[in-house]
Amino acid sequence: MKVSDILRVKGSTLYTVSPETSLSAAVHVMAEKDIGSLVVMEYSKLAGILTFREVIDTLAKEHGTLGQTNVRAVMDQSPLTTTPDTDLDDVRRMMLEKHARYLPVMEGSVLMGVISFYDVAKAVVEAQSFENTMLKAYIRDWPAEEPQAESK
Repeated sequence: MKVSDILRVKGSTLYTVSPETSLSAAVHVMAEKDIGSLVVMEYSKLAGILTFREVIDTLAKEHGTLGQTNVRAVMDQSPLTTTPDTDLDDVRRMMLEKHARYLPVMEGSVLMGVISFYDVAKAVVEAQSFENTMLKAYIRDWPAEEPQAESK
């Protein structure tokens, strides 16, 4: 299974902000859309990613307020990315090693979507469920053994 398979199922809805967007406005978008990340785009190029991790870090440092902070000040400026052709096993390994919960999917310099750890886990569970169903059907339909003739 490839990243493109997840994007096909997930759809093409993308939520982005500019680096100059206030952090408060970005948090409101994340809450309204029930999403854990926003891709930060500048001049039609990936500039970074804002996740709830950066928001929580900012709240902790600023004693519970977001103040006048803009997205540029707190975003991950070098997010881990993947491509549509990347195998899901490689993505799982990358996400686990780098503690990344969200990966922008890039095809060259074009943003194709974002996949989350949840999206990857869901795809794995569905693939395993399908495989289990097929294996159970195979076992259930196992041909009966032919009785062997006794040799004298």
